Amino acid sequence: MDIIPAIDIINGKCVRLTKGNYSQCKIYAEDPLEVALRFEAAGCKRLHLVDLDGAKSSGVIHEAVLAKICRQTGLIVDFGGGVKSDTDIRKVFDAGAAFVCIGSLAQSAREQVCQWLARYGGERLIIGADVWNQKVCINGWKKVTDTTVYQLVDFYEGQLKYLMCTDITKDGTLEGASLGLYRELRKKYPVLKLIASGGVSRMADLAGLEELGMYGAIVGKAIYENRIKLEELFGN
Repeated sequence: MDIIPAIDIINGKCVRLTKGNYSQCKIYAEDPLEVALRFEAAGCKRLHLVDLDGAKSSGVIHEAVLAKICRQTGLIVDFGGGVKSDTDIRKVFDAGAAFVCIGSLAQSAREQVCQWLARYGGERLIIGADVWNQKVCINGWKKVTDTTVYQLVDFYEGQLKYLMCTDITKDGTLEGASLGLYRELRKKYPVLKLIASGGVSRMADLAGLEELGMYGAIVGKAIYENRIKLEELFGN
């Protein structure tokens, strides 16, 4: 299972939210590049980079941060937040990202996303499903839709290869991962490369996710709060 540390960006700084609440924002570092370099030095290969300002705006904002990290590290970066147009996708790929995460538009602009999957391929696009009690949330987690995560996945059947599923009720809480949700997703979609996000607080959470056969797991606040040490994750 890939262990993927997360860097969330607001105002160019490395932050973490609690349950997606922008008013509950804690700054952990002034320079995301320094954090990325620290991850790489520990043995990390992957990085999940999120433009939280972009998620609330009309497009990607922090592509310069992405470009700097891609130029100065060898990390395989997936980038999400604010990707709302083909211009945004090209901007993110041009900055060096290996993957683009499509969040809200996967729900609100499905035909457009189908076109992107056909154009760029499911190998480079990750559908991000942010869920609250299994219902898909959009627009920076501000709106809860009537669509379940299962209905969303079913719509993209045949095109979808990667799904990053974030349980917002767990995100930033350090209360443990949503094993029940991921167990059900694994059962329904055994071929899907499923990435867990939200709630990981200790190594046992990662062991539980790996036992389910998850493709990857995002780790955020647990690293920044020293609940999990980088040497535990990567052995360096």
